[in-house]
Amino acid sequence: MISSSGAFSRPVTALILAGTRQGARDPMAAAAGISHKTILPVAGKPMILRVTEALQASPAIDRIAVCIEAPDVVRDLLPPGAELLAAASGPAASVAEALSRLGTPLLVTTADHALLKPEWIRDFTEGAQDADLAIGIATKDVVRRDVPDTKRTWIRFADMTFSGCNLFLFRTPASAGAVRLWQTIEAERKHPLRMAWLLTVRLRGPGLLLRWLTGRLTAAAFCGYIERYTGASVRFVPLADGRACVDVDKPADLELTERLLAEMG
Repeated sequence: MISSSGAFSRPVTALILAGTRQGARDPMAAAAGISHKTILPVAGKPMILRVTEALQASPAIDRIAVCIEAPDVVRDLLPPGAELLAAASGPAASVAEALSRLGTPLLVTTADHALLKPEWIRDFTEGAQDADLAIGIATKDVVRRDVPDTKRTWIRFADMTFSGCNLFLFRTPASAGAVRLWQTIEAERKHPLRMAWLLTVRLRGPGLLLRWLTGRLTAAAFCGYIERYTGASVRFVPLADGRACVDVDKPADLELTERLLAEMG
């Protein structure tokens, strides 16, 4: 629950996804001669350290956990009291296990979110309101205004086009239903059309794909499909800063992130 001041009445645990997908070594880690991208230096500092510092500076966060299959890689970089969880077969499975162990509310982000700022966490948690699951986004016009040279994967609805910001708030136990759906579609996260087809099958909504393809599916209607199938209410929370969608996923992202960090001071 969120109080009138915007703060949670219960402590929020933050989970950082820092593992490597099964069977694959991250190309950026390989190029840098390190085992995991999570420790890649960004402007001279391991990027997971940048994430933990932002979380520690946020009044909303009470507890930090890191999910990784090789805990020794990050153990010495974590703040006192941070917990280490073993990574599962993929991000969705890891979140499902974290929910069962850590409970809700659970804020999930990624170790490559090197630009993360406490203000974004504040705005995101305040915008979550009464949803079981909140998803942080940056709309296309905001991204183009703030980081015009970034290349993003865009999700298009009738009323908005946006990119994800690697911020998820699993606010209530009901959000676990949405995680189970996530597990069925995460392999297609970079292919919106394939993802929409899988969602059509899973949500048993024969008109969903047609409405999406013809530009008539709104974000609210899409969230309604998810709620009817999973029992979890979902809200997209737009952030005011387009830089919130930038993560370090490829060399161009690293160059952009370091430039933005220099500009942000």
